[in-house]
Amino acid sequence: MDHRMTEPPFSAAAELTSRDKLKSRIQALRAKTIDNGCTEDEALAAAAKVAELLDRHDLSLTDIEIRETPCERREYETFRKKRVPLDGCVVAISKFCDCQVWREKNQSGESRFVFFGLRPDVEVAHYLTELIDGAVRHEQGRYKTTPEYQQFRHNERHLANASFAMGMVESIADKLFAMKAARDQANVNTGRALVILKSAVVDAELRKLDLNLRTQRRTRRLVSPDAYQAGEEAGAALSINAALRKA
Repeated sequence: MDHRMTEPPFSAAAELTSRDKLKSRIQALRAKTIDNGCTEDEALAAAAKVAELLDRHDLSLTDIEIRETPCERREYETFRKKRVPLDGCVVAISKFCDCQVWREKNQSGESRFVFFGLRPDVEVAHYLTELIDGAVRHEQGRYKTTPEYQQFRHNERHLANASFAMGMVESIADKLFAMKAARDQANVNTGRALVILKSAVVDAELRKLDLNLRTQRRTRRLVSPDAYQAGEEAGAALSINAALRKA
């Protein structure tokens, strides 16, 4: 009888190496932020590139490997006690990255978003949230220098700022949903239902946490139509598909 040890179908070391490579690519792309002189288009194109890398990573794993990949949570701090513009985009980000998201309060009473899912997915979700948050802040700063913004009275500018950001994040959310649908269709064409498999894994792990999550109805908020439209146009102008075309 041959007593030599054989390599199991699922190699933890191999999976770790694959995840580490993906993480290093994410960190390299994270360095391409607006603070480092990157444009908004380049920042979100980097996000699209990471999504492509994530899809390649998933397709390289077997169903058993995906089921055995640990789930974890990753928080994104807003440092605000009230709602922030990202509220209009985090659901789209979580769907784009095949994970779950909820909002909770930290010990200081500030809101934070919690992404929960497979390790690579929550890493990408956090990264994408960081990029979109930075892009919105950058575009808000640019908007404040425009003649259109200067026409608002001082007591109207807070509403204009909020309306611009809301329009921008909702425009980006629409684009992420569309990109996700295209990615899912491409993955279905490979003959594997990765989305269904990953969703089952995440949902099963989430049930173990026994959280009392509630779905809140979106409340209608007063907006400035002109500022909201300007934000929509800024969001629509971001070419987050560019990296996929260049890959």
